Amino acid sequence: MKNKQCVVQQWYVMPLVLAGMLVTCHKVMADTPNKTMIQTPNGVVVGDVRANSAVLWSRADRHAEMKVQIHGKHHGEKSQKVSVYKENDYTGHINLKGLQAGTQYDYSVSFKTKKQHETVKSETITGSFTTAPEKSEPQSVKFAWGGDVAGQNVCRDVNEGFPAFKVMNQQQWDFFIGLGDMIYADGTCESIGRFGNAQIPGMFTKSADLKNYWAHWSYSREDENMQNVMATTPYIAVWDDHEVVNDFGPLHDTRDSAPYIAGEHLLPIGLKAFQDYNPITVSVNTPDRLYRNIRWGQHVELFILDTRQYRDANFIPDDKNSPKSMLGREQLVWLKDKLAASDATWKIIVSSVPMSIPTGYPPEGGRDGWANYDQDGGFEYELTDILRFMQTQGIKNSVWLTTDVHFSEGFSYQPFADAPEFETFEFVSGPLNAGVFPNENFDTTLSANRLFFHGAPAGINYQQAQEYFTFGSVEVSANGDMTVQIINAKGDVVAEQLLPMK
Repeated sequence: MKNKQCVVQQWYVMPLVLAGMLVTCHKVMADTPNKTMIQTPNGVVVGDVRANSAVLWSRADRHAEMKVQIHGKHHGEKSQKVSVYKENDYTGHINLKGLQAGTQYDYSVSFKTKKQHETVKSETITGSFTTAPEKSEPQSVKFAWGGDVAGQNVCRDVNEGFPAFKVMNQQQWDFFIGLGDMIYADGTCESIGRFGNAQIPGMFTKSADLKNYWAHWSYSREDENMQNVMATTPYIAVWDDHEVVNDFGPLHDTRDSAPYIAGEHLLPIGLKAFQDYNPITVSVNTPDRLYRNIRWGQHVELFILDTRQYRDANFIPDDKNSPKSMLGREQLVWLKDKLAASDATWKIIVSSVPMSIPTGYPPEGGRDGWANYDQDGGFEYELTDILRFMQTQGIKNSVWLTTDVHFSEGFSYQPFADAPEFETFEFVSGPLNAGVFPNENFDTTLSANRLFFHGAPAGINYQQAQEYFTFGSVEVSANGDMTVQIINAKGDVVAEQLLPMK
């Protein structure tokens, strides 16, 4: 397929048709925009698209009324409005309900407000999305996943922006999973990057207050390549540690050195910013809940974990008689119930942290991912419990998608000697656009078998680093077979794995 990316150099939106598919351009700021108009610097994001619902997000530069109109073939037009306020950084979320499964909806988003008795408007942004098919539909599914954006002073290149998103935009996806560390709130973006290239500097510091958290999100969402992906691909938002601070959990989310205030908990601030800037389905009774499941036709069900908000402290030992929890009791029960009830061909567990690759810095602070590796500070017993539950329930065709470690790797697992027929898989992608830190060590407790490894050598420059900026692709055919690929920011497939349906 030809590159479907397009750029509009004025303040307007133009729908194009390339290779038989609709392409919608977000407006891009002209050299001299009209300062009296409402600006929408971060485009539009459509998130948590299901068969009958979706969440549409955008942001203005001032207090205004956000209006969304959607139109589906044979389903008429619907219109909804919401006001955006300073206390949410002028972000707006609109829940679209009562949609039809497997249907393309065209949308338009605009803002308006009153100024000195005159109505001030924004330009209108248009786009489209397609709802998930009914769970009985055996149609093919193709989606992307990735994480780690603008970390370690590897930020928006002056000429190329985030190049992995440009490559991603060359294909059509049913959805994209932003699998954590989509900002580095505890980092900065300088004019010269880690690899010596010229960057667009970020107007923020390490985030110790809400304003700086917002600024990190806005900086990334201003990238033209990312906006083009968001304009054409439903988004599933997940958080990991750097949406708040490195390796955080509710029991270790404070920092003592400037700009932080000793003893002040950062989790609530980072969570609010995450919710402000991401289109996530919100439950009235549990508004802070981020774990959820999304079904996509007969073949795919996603189980999206929150590995941060409920975890025990990393530094606590993981004891067999009193195992640590990463998920918390309610989320663990939810996961088991949903896995057991699912009749999807593939059960895809979305975990921001890896299963057997050791993470956590410094290591003496405890392991941050599932694996204990060389100590007892991981969350290995809870993971083993989940896998044993899957085995006893006869759950086949399971895949874990992870990121966090800044290289790509694949594993198969046969964790139980008494049940060798039970097998699960893990695929790790990344970074999308951050530092590259390969580590070939992994925990063997779950009888891990490495399928591939793609990590950068030392001493590379910016152009070479793009060979190691990666995202993952999952394609499930109509007959249920799965193909997993790792694709780099140069457009090369650097790893591929076929998983036949069992």
